[in-house]
Amino acid sequence: MIKKDEFIFYTMPCTKAAAIYYDPETESRACLLYFHGGGLVYGSKEDLPALHLQTLCEQGFRIIAFDYPLAPQASIGEILEDVIDSINAYIQGSVDPPAASLPFFLWGRSAGAYLCLLALASGRLQAIPRGLLSFYGYGLLTDHWFDAPSPHYCQLPSAVLPSAFLSQNPASATQPPVMKRSLEEGFSLYVYGRQTGMWPKLLYHEPMKSFYQDYSLRFCDTLPASLFCAHSIGDPDVPFAEFSALREKYAADSFIASGTLHDFDRIESSSAAKRLLHTASSFLERHL
Repeated sequence: MIKKDEFIFYTMPCTKAAAIYYDPETESRACLLYFHGGGLVYGSKEDLPALHLQTLCEQGFRIIAFDYPLAPQASIGEILEDVIDSINAYIQGSVDPPAASLPFFLWGRSAGAYLCLLALASGRLQAIPRGLLSFYGYGLLTDHWFDAPSPHYCQLPSAVLPSAFLSQNPASATQPPVMKRSLEEGFSLYVYGRQTGMWPKLLYHEPMKSFYQDYSLRFCDTLPASLFCAHSIGDPDVPFAEFSALREKYAADSFIASGTLHDFDRIESSSAAKRLLHTASSFLERHL
């Protein structure tokens, strides 16, 4: 049975909790530092399917899942800073100290993979991971899909900026950052951003030219660790072309699923989810 522990640690500006998953009957051989998806506006560290936890933990991989501040209260700069701080806290032994000497990998799904890629490319990690798992992630932001109305989301009923967010100001010393938000609370905000093309404006308040320079991989020619990318051909959220560009630019190992789901691995009974985990496990084994 997979065990879950909570570990409390501190990075500026707040105290945080990491969720640590492991199989107590299997010796831990490496750590996977995991960051969730949710368009940077919703989600939490508890979003991993049971299939993923069981498959990887039984193979000796210890999973440490982190929350991070969410937009619109936090900017993309603040979010990335927090992610880098969490990774460095693990490296320093401040998170799950017994595991600090183990080899480690970064792992993100969707927006979490985007943050992992930016952190890896930043040059600010105090140790280099053995590799990075990107499940339907992004980073190059090709073809303006990121800042243009999404054909997929425009098929849904028109969303308005939820009133709950109209009066919310950026986090301050008196208002702590929002570290998790449920799908029910945050999905309408994400849909609004994608329907209007205003998604980047929820994250960043400076000219977009600077955004692509500072918060994309367009100017990053190489990554310091090996990359594994997984994507579905008909992904309606993050275009397959984004995956193809990442794979080509960084010579990434890859897994391609048929179908039209973004987070296709959430269907735990599907053959695609099981094959993805098998392929990702092989990548991890090769880089231990």
